[in-house]
Amino acid sequence: MDGLIMDYQLTIPAILRRAASLYAEKEIVTQRPDKSLHRYQYADMVSRARRLALALRKLGLTDGDRVGTLAWNHYQHLEAYFGIPCAGGVLHTLNLRLHEDDLAYIASHAEDRFVLVDETLWDLFEKFRDRVAWNKVIWIPTRGGAAPEGTIDYEELLASVDESDFEEPDLDERQAAAMCYTSGTTGRPKGVLYSHRAMALHSLGTCLSDSLAVSESDTVLPVVPMFHANAWGLPYAAALVGSKQVFPGPHLDPSSLLDLLASERVTLTAGVPTIWLGMLQILDEHPKRYDLSALRAMVVGGSAAPRAMIEGFWQRHGLRIVHAWGMTELCPLGTISTLPSKLRDAPPAEQFSRMAKQGPPVPFVEVRGRNEQGLIPWDGKTVGELEVRGVWVASAYYNRPDAQDSFTDDGWFRTGDIVAIEPDGCVHLQDRAKDVIKSGGEWISSVALENALMGHPAVAEAAVIPVAHPKWDERPLAVVVLKDGQSASADELIEHLRPHFAKWWLPDTVEFVEQIPKTSAGKFLKTALREQFRDYFTGGTGS
Repeated sequence: MDGLIMDYQLTIPAILRRAASLYAEKEIVTQRPDKSLHRYQYADMVSRARRLALALRKLGLTDGDRVGTLAWNHYQHLEAYFGIPCAGGVLHTLNLRLHEDDLAYIASHAEDRFVLVDETLWDLFEKFRDRVAWNKVIWIPTRGGAAPEGTIDYEELLASVDESDFEEPDLDERQAAAMCYTSGTTGRPKGVLYSHRAMALHSLGTCLSDSLAVSESDTVLPVVPMFHANAWGLPYAAALVGSKQVFPGPHLDPSSLLDLLASERVTLTAGVPTIWLGMLQILDEHPKRYDLSALRAMVVGGSAAPRAMIEGFWQRHGLRIVHAWGMTELCPLGTISTLPSKLRDAPPAEQFSRMAKQGPPVPFVEVRGRNEQGLIPWDGKTVGELEVRGVWVASAYYNRPDAQDSFTDDGWFRTGDIVAIEPDGCVHLQDRAKDVIKSGGEWISSVALENALMGHPAVAEAAVIPVAHPKWDERPLAVVVLKDGQSASADELIEHLRPHFAKWWLPDTVEFVEQIPKTSAGKFLKTALREQFRDYFTGGTGS
């Protein structure tokens, strides 16, 4: 017997309708390239998104057509987030930090027909423009410049249609709404195709109280780029509940972000650890310069956050870090490390220990771990590869039958992350499968060593990599960036680690560098470090 419930379609147009009817007067703020601020309301965004949808249909867009966006975090990009799916198209955010060869491959593999290009990124676009069979190129004048020949001015495009002609499409919630590609650190980037249903449910999950608790009273600033896993879904979640939204444009340096967080009274922000490490250093140097009293949570994801950073923000500045884990393949939210009730009165050390872990899965995401012996027990000690399934987890990659080994025979996604799972379901990331160090037949966690190194007061960034060793197979090598004006020796840093790790875990030495290469998502690019130091123990430093 079926239930007698309406078949209400969970779609992005449904989120837009809600924003229009309930939150028309709420504000959306963008920092322009010249650092001036653009302000308008949800009513304006909804009108312009609908006009974009109407204009794209008039340009020839049909259901399922992919529309690329090459843009920073700003209000026009937000309009595309809604306008493209509301036209029946598929929003395809292009990662502006990738090489032009990768961008050409991704746009061609996705078969993008249209593309929206930020004026400030035109030079990058020109490098791969002729290698993709675009139907139309739309220029977003973020600096007020004239559209190049052969392109369509975004503002003129919106002005060419009448919103009253817009008719909301009859979409099935399982239709594709958006597409993101992985960063491609282990081969060609792979496309993840999100449905309307997945995006709507992911937005609901993000707003739950034991998740990120996004609400109408929030002011949300996504530092995470809108081209990276849909800014972790925050623009959709914020629109669903009517949060004020603030976009930093191209200004992602710590000082600019701190200024914007303070001036707009931001309550919730999100980004990768490297961003917050830079902010912490500035706050430590100038503890009274910024009024961040409105900020209730800083969400950290993308890679494991050092415990010392979590403690530093809370103990020295009263700011709360919320640790999250996710992947492009999960829309991207998988786990959230909120403090459970049983630890609310626990000693600070226990609380920080829990907050440094990745946390239990959010509702409708399930987790398990597997190693050579099979599924691992949830004992917090046994490690294995994390596998997940859920309502917003990918079931396959777009047009990549060769990548099906990323999925188990019974339909779970293999994440490539090595974890332990505690009895209450809390996931504790140990390493990426490709980064774990296998020394003398035993595993060493590079993440644990990195986090401990970044707890040293002189260390700005630290990456630990496996390097081939003639006796032990692999040994850990620490690669460290020191803070400006600080000094530390290799012996001093190893002594800093010694009380916390077995002797055989300790790096054999430390290499000091001016910067650690990073991926397009702001994570440490360990493949480059492994190549640079690959002969370190076997015949030269390789540097």
